[in-house]
Amino acid sequence: MDFIKLISDIEQVDADASERLSFYTRRNLFKLGSRVAAAAIPTVVAGALNEVLAQSSAAIDVAKYALTLEYLEDDFYQKGLAASGLIPSSDRTIFSQISKHETAHVALLQGALGAAAIAKPTFKYPTGTFTSYQTFVATARILEDTGVAAYKGQAGALINDKNLLQVALQIHSVEARHASEVRRLAGLKGWVTDSSNTTLTQGGVNLKTLTGKSDEAIKGAFDEPLTSAQVLAIAAPFL
Repeated sequence: MDFIKLISDIEQVDADASERLSFYTRRNLFKLGSRVAAAAIPTVVAGALNEVLAQSSAAIDVAKYALTLEYLEDDFYQKGLAASGLIPSSDRTIFSQISKHETAHVALLQGALGAAAIAKPTFKYPTGTFTSYQTFVATARILEDTGVAAYKGQAGALINDKNLLQVALQIHSVEARHASEVRRLAGLKGWVTDSSNTTLTQGGVNLKTLTGKSDEAIKGAFDEPLTSAQVLAIAAPFL
């Protein structure tokens, strides 16, 4: 087996693979002792490769999941802008810019995934989504708030893939800005106070006791992450 070529192939989807592989191999060789037999080395390398590949696969799955959400947002805003008379002229520039951002997000994730990028699904929307501006904005708010929480919820799965983590962080902060602006258009506060976030404790610290601030102020200071299952449950009506 050409291990050099194999490692090179892995690096196409995980730029840090060789560094981690080197660490894992040294670690396991150390455990086996200085008299490790040459015949055992392929087993050690195979174990290390399995660990690297498992991490790469998890990160790629998260990126595919993120791409699906970006496809949905991109499709949603394009359809909204194409709907005659839906978006008032006063807000059209805002949604046009958000739409351009979503198209760029799709392109970035497609580029990061390369051959692993999934095709755009066919989406469906609730009745009235593109005939009622109030419904359109409410849907936009749900999508943007969900997107922010979705990226946050999957950060841990990307921690060992620096390239995909950087891509996710670049998109996450802009989605947060979208969410704030769309919430403003919906007549809401830019920060989330109407979510499922009911905890007054963060990082093991009871902030109510520590700060004495109102419950709303404390809850609005933090966004809660959503698991992939929670996000998929929200996105299900569109798929």
